[in-house]
This record gives sequence, structure tokens and C-alpha cells, in this order.
Amino acid sequence: MPQPLADVLAEVRELLLDPGLTRAVAAGRRRGFTPSVTRAELRPVTLKAGARLQIVTDDGARPTTRNVVPGPEAAEAVDSLLAEPFGNWHIETASSTVQVRITKKGDAQIHRASASRDSAAADHDRTKQWLLDPGDPLFEVIGGNAAKRRQIDAFLRALEATLPAELPPTLRVVDLGCGNAYLTFAAYRYLAGRGVSVEVVGVDVREDQRVRNSAVAESLGCSDDVSFVAGTISSASLPFEPDLVLALHACDTATDEALARAVGWSASWVLAAPCCHHDIAAQLKGRTAPAPFGELTRHAIMRERFADVLTDTLRASLLRLNGYRVDVVEFIDSAHTPRNLMLRARRTGAAPTSAQLSEYASLVEEWGVKPALSTMLPS
Repeated sequence: MPQPLADVLAEVRELLLDPGLTRAVAAGRRRGFTPSVTRAELRPVTLKAGARLQIVTDDGARPTTRNVVPGPEAAEAVDSLLAEPFGNWHIETASSTVQVRITKKGDAQIHRASASRDSAAADHDRTKQWLLDPGDPLFEVIGGNAAKRRQIDAFLRALEATLPAELPPTLRVVDLGCGNAYLTFAAYRYLAGRGVSVEVVGVDVREDQRVRNSAVAESLGCSDDVSFVAGTISSASLPFEPDLVLALHACDTATDEALARAVGWSASWVLAAPCCHHDIAAQLKGRTAPAPFGELTRHAIMRERFADVLTDTLRASLLRLNGYRVDVVEFIDSAHTPRNLMLRARRTGAAPTSAQLSEYASLVEEWGVKPALSTMLPS
């Protein structure tokens, strides 16, 4: 529930000046205000001169580092930062993590996570095991059974491996074909926990999903940052061009629509877990396979499985031709879902090589197929 901002900032001040502080990050901005710096990070350090509180601020051009003496000097520096209209605070101590988000109305939403076991080592193991704390309020809303926690954790690990260690101060995310949006919310909770300002939009064709997901965002206290629109993947209107595009289990050519929009936006990062590969399978049916690969498509079940592989191979190839580095990885163990492949892409802007162009051309020519994605990409 929202709390008075002054009360929450007083608690934040105590944590920032406490000897048990491990790290703190302030980022984002409150509605209608702009801080003098885009990001601030605080951590205790030990120098030759003794213990200091290190404060690194970034004005968007270059970082500035100060090492202040604990006591009145540190208190004055902390008070100056708390007076800035940051939208988010993330504080880590030896025993807890506190996340604060300032709402549009100027109140504060606060989430506290602390050790649930007596042993610090046991807490370390638990933190290492799950990227999103099993005690996070998200699991109270969506349910926290073991299978769902494993899928969320596998997704977040893929996300962690895709993004750089240092994120931009504001990260804009779209989830295309978000469905019931539990992975959308998981991405938000994880990214917000990394101390950056996160804006998320989920897109789904069903209006009832938009209404349901918006209600969940309200219950989690993140409706200022996480919103939903009803519309198709190819035409839904967004309030921004995203940095990160998610398309998780979008069916058949809906995955191609999502990848095409990501390329059109020049999104920096893309995570897509394809589902239901009908398009290429239909093109292969009744077509003679090039020699000596007739056995690959002679039997229906083999043809369908090969079509899955060929479809995603061509998708990865087309992303490379459009300036992305692509990894094809396992999303989650096939014991949990048979749709367990993920395309993980980072934009490099590199022009395609002649070898890459030749390989793609040979694939489509030999198999006599035309990938849906090739018809959707910006010309």
C-alpha cells in the first residue's frame, strides 16, 4: 500500500547511513520533475585514509565520484540526494533489500525482502538459486508453485545473460503477445530490482486480458510503470520505442511479427520463445526435398520437427542479416514445456557479410520456402 513519501525517505536515509549498507541505487524520475543527475550509486569503501561512503553520480555525459567521510559529511551528501526527485530507490544491506518506487500521486510504494533463515550462508544459497525472491509479492498474485518459479527463473536467467552488466538509467520494455503477463511482471520486478527506471507495456489481442493484467498491476502497486494495450502484435500502438522486446510463446507467424517490429524499432535486445511452427511446415508438405535429404520430410512427424528447426534457423539468419548477434538457446528443460527454444538477440548494427547472405539464400532456394519474417521486415 502507498505510504507517505517523507516517512519512507526517512527510512531510506537511515539505511543509507547505516554501517550495514552494501549498495544503493537511485534512478528514474518522478512525474513532472527531473533530477539534476540521471543516476546515483552509493556503497561503502575502505581507502588508505579510512572508511568512506562512495557516491557515484551520472549526469548523462560522464560519471562523477565522491568519497565522503561517515558522519556529518555523509549525512549532508545523502540528504542532498534524497532531495532529488528520483523515481526509484534500491537499497541492499547485509540482511535485507528495500525497493522504493514513487507513484504518480507522490506517495511511495515500498517492498522489503529480508532473510527467511537464521543462517547467512543459507540466505546466500537461496539468493543464488532464485533471481526473483520467492517471497516477492508477485507470487502472491500469480501463484508460486515450483514449476512456475522454475520457468520464471529460467526466463530471468536468459534475460540476465542478454542484457549488459550496466543498464541504461531508463529501460523501456514491450512484451508482444503477453497473455496473462506473469513473465511481463517478472521482468519488471527483476529489472526494477537492478536499480533502473523501467517502463513496460504488455500487448495482447484480447481486451479481457488487458483489463485483468491492468488490475494485477494495480494490486502490485506498479501501474505507473507497467501498462497494457489490446491490439495485434503488428499494429498495436506504443507510447515509446522499446529497448527490449519480449515475445514469449507467440504462436506461429506471430513470432515473426514480433521479430519484425523489434527490427523496425532497432530494439537493442530481443528475447523470443517461438511456438507452433505451421508456416514452413505447410510449405514443405508435398514438396520434394533436395537430395540427399528426402528422408527428412518423408514422414509427417519428421517433417514437422525439421520444419521447426528450419523455421528458427531462418529467423536467426534474418536477424543476423539485419544487424543482430543471435544465440539460440534452451529456454527451460523440455520436461516442463516442449516449446523450450529461445532466440536471444543483441543489436550490433553490423552489416551482413557475403557469407551470411549466401548461406541464407542457399537455404531458402534449396528448400523452396519463403519465411514469413522475410516478408514482414522493413525494406
